[in-house]
Amino acid sequence: MTSDEILFKISDLEISYGSIAAIKGISLEVHRGEIVTILGSNGAGKTTTMRAISRLIKAKSGSMIFKGHELTRLPAHKVVSLGISHSPEGRRVFNILTVEENLFLGSYTQKNVDREILKWVYDLFPRLKERKSQLAGTLSGGEQQMLAIGRALMSKPELLLLDEPSLGIAPILVKAIFAQIKKIAQTGVTVLLVEQNARAALKLANRGYVLEVGKIVHSGQSEELLNSKRIQEAYLGKQKK
Repeated sequence: MTSDEILFKISDLEISYGSIAAIKGISLEVHRGEIVTILGSNGAGKTTTMRAISRLIKAKSGSMIFKGHELTRLPAHKVVSLGISHSPEGRRVFNILTVEENLFLGSYTQKNVDREILKWVYDLFPRLKERKSQLAGTLSGGEQQMLAIGRALMSKPELLLLDEPSLGIAPILVKAIFAQIKKIAQTGVTVLLVEQNARAALKLANRGYVLEVGKIVHSGQSEELLNSKRIQEAYLGKQKK
């Protein structure tokens, strides 16, 4: 259930790689309980934004506030401890560790592995339970994506960052993963989703922002963006009849 409470807010964020401006003063907000999606083509700055939130890269200027805490000066592990978890683009699972060992690594900020959270992850993704003793590197791309999301959930986040969960995955598994993202949100976890599959993302999300070359050029309710002629032409293509 969404609320009017702003859980996370970015104001005038700027990020550069050397002399190249990657993010040019973007602002956005995420309310508690929402699924918010950031859309855009390759190179628009979507992954850069997610990495900045997680403090994997430094912001040149601007502000990122989560539950009243300014994130821009915090180390990455402190951001996780505050309640933000990141499932990165490309999944980044540890191939030589088992599925369960990967999940345990997700709870490194906790004193002990929370067995209830582990059970919840296995309930969300039964394939992970079936393969818990299997090396992560032997999983399919879709299964590795389930593992990356499950690992991110192990730290009990209030804000879950999902970067391109559908990338390189068979359509049937994309559908299954998006269904589970919806279930995750229904438990009260707020989700910020970066996704190239704009139609699927907007059908899942409450609201969306559209990034083009480091700037937000459009934002609104998902239904509004789905019905926007400009968004349809740029990102949605022709819908199959």
